[in-house]
Amino acid sequence: METLWYWLIAAMLTGYVLLDGFDLGAGALHLLIAGTDEERRRLLAAIGPVWDGNEVWLLASGGVLYLAFPALYASSFSGFYLPLMMVLWLLILRGIGITFRSHEENPLWHILFDVTFSMASLLLCIFLGAALGNVIRGVPLDSEGYFFVPLWTSFQVEAHPGVLDWYTVLVGLLALATLTAHGANYVAVKTEGDLNRRARRAGFISGLAMGILALAALFATIAIRPQMLDNYRAYPLGRLFPLAVAGGFAAMIYFQRKQRDRAAFISSGVYIAAMLGGTAFSLYPYLLSATTDPGYSLTVYNSAAGSYGLKVGLVWWIGGMVLVIAYFTYLFRSFRGKASLSDYH
Repeated sequence: METLWYWLIAAMLTGYVLLDGFDLGAGALHLLIAGTDEERRRLLAAIGPVWDGNEVWLLASGGVLYLAFPALYASSFSGFYLPLMMVLWLLILRGIGITFRSHEENPLWHILFDVTFSMASLLLCIFLGAALGNVIRGVPLDSEGYFFVPLWTSFQVEAHPGVLDWYTVLVGLLALATLTAHGANYVAVKTEGDLNRRARRAGFISGLAMGILALAALFATIAIRPQMLDNYRAYPLGRLFPLAVAGGFAAMIYFQRKQRDRAAFISSGVYIAAMLGGTAFSLYPYLLSATTDPGYSLTVYNSAAGSYGLKVGLVWWIGGMVLVIAYFTYLFRSFRGKASLSDYH
């Protein structure tokens, strides 16, 4: 049951990145690809019906994490208290930027809310990537399974690092490039005209940056934590993940050049899903590795809730997921096609 819940949570977090990732990427590009007020309203109309629903996946993942691995929840939410508060404020500011813009007619307020929305989206991309970098690198857990990390220390990967160091910043930049490519592909699917052409160009440039940063992050990860390759050696079937990553990236670049927007968007989704799936495969069975003593690490076995709770929770999880999938299917079908200004209120 512990392993099953590990993969269920990994799948939910992947779903969050796939769904909220495209509107985060669109927000990060908001000021770059939308030059006029009408284009900015059209971009917001492309994500307007779905962005708040997409963020629910993050809350749901946190709730499921508390259900399945309460020790990990307690440790990570206390140790990462400061960056979590920063992420919370960025989510709030992003929502303010989207929602309040339509309630003001003054162009100066529009500029303020546009900048707030775009900068909050950009910083969220980097912070979410840095969070993944912390999970891969490890944190200074003590014998009781707790830790505290400042925002930064020496920017070196060491036994007592900060949230930000050269490695986590690298992963944060990779996340930014990946989500901006994903978001640009989505905006290209939903728009026409000059905005569509700028989105295509931004998606291609972001995609190239994503490829370069992905290679740099791969070599850096192997250098600081070579045991990430152990599961690939033990279970050759896991090599399908890097093959899917390479295939998704190549397909995205190909379809971008052919101006097949929907296929490029699907391909970037495949790339993201395979990248996160491969990372989860590499980390298993570790949930949070200790940089102090490997024996202090939190795993699926020493952090899981009781077997009875996991079994009962699985029944409720299945029922809830059926409803959620049905809702999102209806939502995206209702707003399929090109976005119009009537979708943005």
